Amino acid sequence: MREPQAIVVEPLAAAADELYRKFGVWKTARALMSAAWRRHQAQNQISHLSNRMRRDIGLPEAEEEFPISDIDAFIQARARRPD
Repeated sequence: MREPQAIVVEPLAAAADELYRKFGVWKTARALMSAAWRRHQAQNQISHLSNRMRRDIGLPEAEEEFPISDIDAFIQARARRPD
């Protein structure tokens, strides 16, 4: 079953040459740069995931970062509350 299924792929140079002839050098270059930029932006970002989600997919937990204002509010609330 695999032998009759041949995948025909154009060489990169032939595909680039066809795009250049059809659209011109600047449109082709702009499309290539925008595709590269979109690819760069579309990479999986894990910085927004919670530690629970990171554990679920097998990633190490991120260290929690607290803004200075949150730390100050925590210290002040802790100082007001008698234990």
